[in-house]
Amino acid sequence: MTVSLPLVLVLGLIAWGAVRFLGVRVWIVVVIALFGFLLSRTVFAPLIDSGTRSGVDVINGTHD
Repeated sequence: MTVSLPLVLVLGLIAWGAVRFLGVRVWIVVVIALFGFLLSRTVFAPLIDSGTRSGVDVINGTHD
């Protein structure tokens, strides 16, 4: 059986788990999320996008 989850859902669950079980403060999660939004407007955005896609492809086992 194959289950398809959006990456944002997986990252949200990881953030929730960090706040709940590791004692990470909520404001730290908010600052990191805001940093991600600001980083998406820089020249590094295509590099981050291609790196994320490559990592997901490696985990999923799909290769071109």
